[in-house]
Amino acid sequence: MSLLSHQIELLSPAKTAEIGREAILHGADAVYIGGPSFGARHNASNSLEDIASLTQFAHRYHARIFATLNTILHDAELEAARKLIWQLYDAGVDALIVQDMGILQMDLPPIELHASTQCDIRDADKARFLADAGLSQLVLARELTIPEIKRIAARVGDAATIEYFIHGALCVAFSGQCFISHADTGRSANRGDCSQACRLPYTLTDKDGGVVAFDKHLLSMKDNNQSNNLEALLDAGVRSLKIEGRYKDVSYVKNITAHYRLLLDEIIERRPELAAASSGSCEIFFAPDPDKTFHRGSTDYFATGRKIDIGAFDSPKFVGVGLGVVHKVGPDWLEIATPETMSNGDGINFMKKREVVGMQLNTVKQIGHVPGGHLLWRCQPNDPVLLQGLKPGTDLCRNRDHAWELALLKKSAERKIGVWLTLSEQADGLQLTVSDEDGCSATTVAQLALEPAKDAAKAEAGLRDSLAKLGNTMFVAHDVSLQLSQPWFVPASAINALRREAIEQLEQARLAGWLRPQRKAAVEPPVAYPEKTLSYLANVYNQLAWQFYRKHGVEVIEAAYEAHQEEGEVSLMITKHCLRFSYNLCPKQAKGVKGVMGQVRAEPMTLKSGNETYTLKFECRPCEMHVMGKMKKHILKAPAPSEIPYTAPMTFFKQRPQ
Repeated sequence: MSLLSHQIELLSPAKTAEIGREAILHGADAVYIGGPSFGARHNASNSLEDIASLTQFAHRYHARIFATLNTILHDAELEAARKLIWQLYDAGVDALIVQDMGILQMDLPPIELHASTQCDIRDADKARFLADAGLSQLVLARELTIPEIKRIAARVGDAATIEYFIHGALCVAFSGQCFISHADTGRSANRGDCSQACRLPYTLTDKDGGVVAFDKHLLSMKDNNQSNNLEALLDAGVRSLKIEGRYKDVSYVKNITAHYRLLLDEIIERRPELAAASSGSCEIFFAPDPDKTFHRGSTDYFATGRKIDIGAFDSPKFVGVGLGVVHKVGPDWLEIATPETMSNGDGINFMKKREVVGMQLNTVKQIGHVPGGHLLWRCQPNDPVLLQGLKPGTDLCRNRDHAWELALLKKSAERKIGVWLTLSEQADGLQLTVSDEDGCSATTVAQLALEPAKDAAKAEAGLRDSLAKLGNTMFVAHDVSLQLSQPWFVPASAINALRREAIEQLEQARLAGWLRPQRKAAVEPPVAYPEKTLSYLANVYNQLAWQFYRKHGVEVIEAAYEAHQEEGEVSLMITKHCLRFSYNLCPKQAKGVKGVMGQVRAEPMTLKSGNETYTLKFECRPCEMHVMGKMKKHILKAPAPSEIPYTAPMTFFKQRPQ
């Protein structure tokens, strides 16, 4: 395992190294961040220098940094990826998050490997296999229920740490099992370039062409929020709690990290058998509120069972928090009745027909009250044209709380590590020892002539105050002990210099004492993969990945979808989200209801968006929906990225062992 069984890790995202530092200051025990390439987020790359700086900062708090290298690789990229892995290791990175099993066949540094969400870990046998193959931490599929997580964790045991997403955007498809972007645009989600077809509006029709839903965002999910399930997840065996969001800004990371830090600290306070995975305690200078940063509504998805309201069908935009209602509308102003305080620069929105209309309020002014005690605000929007059609009584939401966001742009948290300071005397001066909560310590001495203090009480109080003044350092004094034969007079400059030197040495001792986790060895002889045949769904895209699965007993290995070998209709998206269920057309819902069963046999159902049409296939036994379609001809005929450097076709994929 990458964590001890009692350690709880809050794992936060970072688009940049600076955001990573803020995540740690706001309570993250670990941060995941993209390197220069192969990180599954094209617009969230970072230089090796920035990552090295972030690891130095994190290790001071004994927090960990994970680098994402979780795209599938074609053969021409393997050597570049291998070199990058060594560079990331030299930069101090603690672990790699990977999808491509070819990486496990490489000549690697002893860096810990974690399974990406793209590995699509939904069953206990696959989870145990990956743990036995050398992966130390496994992020499970978001679609699992808490009892399913518990069964997987029990099967994995202490072979790997169980990680689970607790917050953020939800891909409607099982991660790693969505090919609709590549089929339609040539942009592969498995290679970090998803076109987000799931956020488009669709029309759903039944077998007779009847419209079930018109122009709705039928594949757009609400955002994940497991705030109410944290303790149940911990009891199920989850030890790393992951926040989604490597594209998110610093305000989101500060807010959501602080929110979960406070919740976890409350659990840990009640349950002494648990502990945070990194050092120090955080003081948060604002009131975290997940509703105030971008989200599409909240759901705990399938954690506590299937629910009918997991979709964000009306809009993939951030609607915000309910604010109040329109009181009056003028030619270039509106009045809002609300119990909330408003600020210049607030953003509001409302539903107009099927669309969310948003506007920024340049100025707001409280002008009185309305019956019921709500405040009345006169507001000037940035674009008065947007007021057309707006009527009194319309519900309003606030999707930008300007005053709250300004607080987040300032210093909004502080993280301190407790220390104990002991001052003692020796023949030629004083000695100061500083020890911290992790058992690290540093000792410094100052050679000076000791003179008895004229005012003993004042001298002793002065020494304690000077030693406890740790100011802008990462430490806070829990106790100052004076082990002196008598109170001595010590110049303030001397005691301050002694303290500064001791603190500097303690910081170095903490860095030197940080033991980076090592890559664990795979079980030998190699364990068998749970299946003998792999389709394109396994995302095998290079010879090393093929060799990996062959080594583990797989006999037939098809090429990844991106290799352009799937000419016919296939599953372009596999999802636990079911549109029949969402619209009360599921046979299980209708079981025993007279006259309804004929209506629910509506297959084939069809999804259409613009010029794109897909057939829906429903697998009732596993309770899954498949979005079926073909790769566009011009994409199919275009050379796959893996073929560009080579003239030989990738025929090795479908060879059986001799």
